[in-house]
Amino acid sequence: MAKTLEKLSPLKVERLKTPGLHSDGGGLYLQISATGARSWIFRYRMGGRKTPRDMGLGSLNDVSLAAARLNAAAKRGQIQQGIDPIEARKRDKVVAALDLSKAITFKDCAEAYIAAHREGWRNEKHAAQWTATLEVYAYPKLGKLPVRDVDVGHVLKVLEQKCDDLEGKPTFWSGKTETASRVRGRIEVILDWAKVRQYRAGENPARWRGNLEHSLPARNKVQKVTHHAALPYAEMGTFMQSLRHEEATAARALEFLILTATRTSEAIGVRWDEIDQDKALWVIPADRMKTGKEHRIPLSAPALAIIKQLAKTKESEFVFPGVKKGKALSTNALLKHLTRMDRNDITAHGFRSTFRDWAAESTNYPRDVAEMALAHTIGDKVEAAYRRGDLMEKRKRMMDDWAKFCGTIAKAGNVVAINQGKRKHE
Repeated sequence: MAKTLEKLSPLKVERLKTPGLHSDGGGLYLQISATGARSWIFRYRMGGRKTPRDMGLGSLNDVSLAAARLNAAAKRGQIQQGIDPIEARKRDKVVAALDLSKAITFKDCAEAYIAAHREGWRNEKHAAQWTATLEVYAYPKLGKLPVRDVDVGHVLKVLEQKCDDLEGKPTFWSGKTETASRVRGRIEVILDWAKVRQYRAGENPARWRGNLEHSLPARNKVQKVTHHAALPYAEMGTFMQSLRHEEATAARALEFLILTATRTSEAIGVRWDEIDQDKALWVIPADRMKTGKEHRIPLSAPALAIIKQLAKTKESEFVFPGVKKGKALSTNALLKHLTRMDRNDITAHGFRSTFRDWAAESTNYPRDVAEMALAHTIGDKVEAAYRRGDLMEKRKRMMDDWAKFCGTIAKAGNVVAINQGKRKHE
């Protein structure tokens, strides 16, 4: 039996170089590939199979001859008991995966997902929002739950939890619909990630279509759509005259925001290295844009004048520095300044709507020119594929006309129109 089972020796194994299978007996073989790689194979037949099955036992670099013999002996013992070694190993892997999934909680998966995708998100604030909303709304209900056990009932417990801070709106979904919708989406993404990692199986219980839509009212049924309060464009000249009498940094930032039709975060965060005064051009980098794409803005004479005036007293990397050294104006600075002007009826963001209404109702500029000025994404994929430019020349004329309009006080009952019948913009 010894000769039948132990045909190889450590020295022989060391010296063998010929590609092929070299038997040690009892189904154990040293396999040498054409490239010289060496590994152990256990070959066996059972269950009336005509062809043998080969089971890998590991590389010679990791598994010694003695260890391979012990493993092969264990496999022969399984066969004597009617157990197929390969199928048994498959079952062991499934059991091990199930045991692992029992230990993997929803919170574990959420934290792993955030860590894996943090680098791909536009900024740290996005990751912070994910973490904050999950900590407040999802983790108390799902955090310690094995991710494989999360079902529709658990997701509904998150979305239908009580909201005592909102009168007349008893649940998270009905009282804070926008936030609840984001949390639902984030739970769905995390569960999809867990399924890919084989921590769970089956349908995603957080999916809306064909699933939660049958248990919860649609967002547009419970969420009142609100728009940023905007100034009617006919009042733009009068407002701008008042604003230009204000001396605060926030006033100049607000004026700059209006003249460039930008978002609050884009305007207050402008840095000196983003401005090319010689070309009268402002280039906002992709990481500061909502769309994640670089945005070029032609600066009208009034907008450039603000830049040149502030350049005389430059004190930080920000054009509009805040109270704290090295920081830009706070996100609420413009809104607070509107309050000081007794204009609680409008918002800084609303001036984008003012600009859009002016462009649509009082000029001949094509819709796409205004949309690109606002850094809106072109909805039609085919059109977007062909329109690779940013219509800079047309936008430059538009922003010059907008600045001229903002500096003109309309007479009562009369709106100053720009380029009506004077020039066509194709």
